Amino acid sequence: MRSFFIGLQFLTRISIVRQDNWTTEDFGNSVKFFPLVGAVLGAIYAAFVYFFLIFLPAHGVVVPRHFLTAFMLVMPPLLTGGLFCDGFMDTMDGVFSGREREKMLEIMKDSRVGSNAVFSFVALMIFEYGILLDMDCRVMIGAFFVRPVIAMMMMVIGISCFPYARKEGLGKFFADFANRGTLAIAAITTLIFVLPWGRLAWLALIVSLAFTMFFAHYVTKKLGGLTGDVYGAINTLSEGLVLLTFLFGSAFGI
Repeated sequence: MRSFFIGLQFLTRISIVRQDNWTTEDFGNSVKFFPLVGAVLGAIYAAFVYFFLIFLPAHGVVVPRHFLTAFMLVMPPLLTGGLFCDGFMDTMDGVFSGREREKMLEIMKDSRVGSNAVFSFVALMIFEYGILLDMDCRVMIGAFFVRPVIAMMMMVIGISCFPYARKEGLGKFFADFANRGTLAIAAITTLIFVLPWGRLAWLALIVSLAFTMFFAHYVTKKLGGLTGDVYGAINTLSEGLVLLTFLFGSAFGI
């Protein structure tokens, strides 16, 4: 359980055990538990949706939908400390800067936020806000549960299947110890939590996998590999794709 708790406390704001004597190997071994961390987050998100959008209205208490939607947008960054959002924004700044490889990596390491990052993040939030307003509440429960599970699995694929672009970095701790066993355990965990939610969840998994492979290959050609920031971008974009798949999938009766 040590590796699971390390992953949980690194990827989220949920603190259970004391952060003491953690090694690079400990971080690497936690990768296989990323989808399980996603399931913990998914359970929290799904419970929130059920309580405020189904349980309370059934008992005559209606909370304004637009307010709840706004809160549902900020809830994931709150619980994860904005870790993945930061990676997404850095990736947008660097990869789409039009510069040479070394300059891209330098931009991604810079703590300052550029115009690409701001535009991309604002656009993503606007699209997700619209998706959530248009999505049926009961469909949303499943979407919010599998969303972080699938996104975490996509990160595992990026870590395990693609080279690391830098000679050093926090993300390298994960990449150095990830192997086929890591990928297999994470995949089994993901299927256990995703498949029971039915065809929309299966479709969301397939769409996210296709996107991750395309995006990871694209970034690898640009940077010579992936970085910790790119892992965060994969997570953030996969979460958005899961919501989009559930919205259009339910609209077409899947």
